[in-house]
Amino acid sequence: MSVGAIWATARGGVMGRDGTMPWHVPEDLRHFAEVTAGQAVVMGRRTWDALPERFRPLADRRNLVQTRDPAWSAAGATSFTEIADGLRLAEGMDIWVIGGRQIFDAWAGLIDLAEVTAIDLDVDGDTHAPHLATPPWRVVARDPATGWHTSVRGLRYRFDTLRRNGES
Repeated sequence: MSVGAIWATARGGVMGRDGTMPWHVPEDLRHFAEVTAGQAVVMGRRTWDALPERFRPLADRRNLVQTRDPAWSAAGATSFTEIADGLRLAEGMDIWVIGGRQIFDAWAGLIDLAEVTAIDLDVDGDTHAPHLATPPWRVVARDPATGWHTSVRGLRYRFDTLRRNGES
């Protein structure tokens, strides 16, 4: 089992505003679905609540929701309060931490892989992505290697894969 994290970030590390992503890049959503398909996704309760109802639970994934409220439940989600329980609930599947920021921070010591969509956009936000300093993190893949894609929405973006040094 590996533990990865996946998020999109605009310039300045902004990844959210008022509980939403302040951009829409369909190609990023497709990438997210491809990377996390068939795996466990770990999110906080506020991230669960922020998902449009028609997308809850996220299809073809084990939806694990970390919450401080042991009585919380939602159709299609399995809730837990402690990281050890989340690891057990993943039952040998790879885990993708998908947010929010408190969940990224709580799982940071276990994350060895990060899939980051860089959005070439200046935007205000109230939630910022984790900082992956080099070292110990290094970019192991950048798509495209020499530039940016342009979304059907006109925004430039690229996919970066980072690994913690010492990990294969």
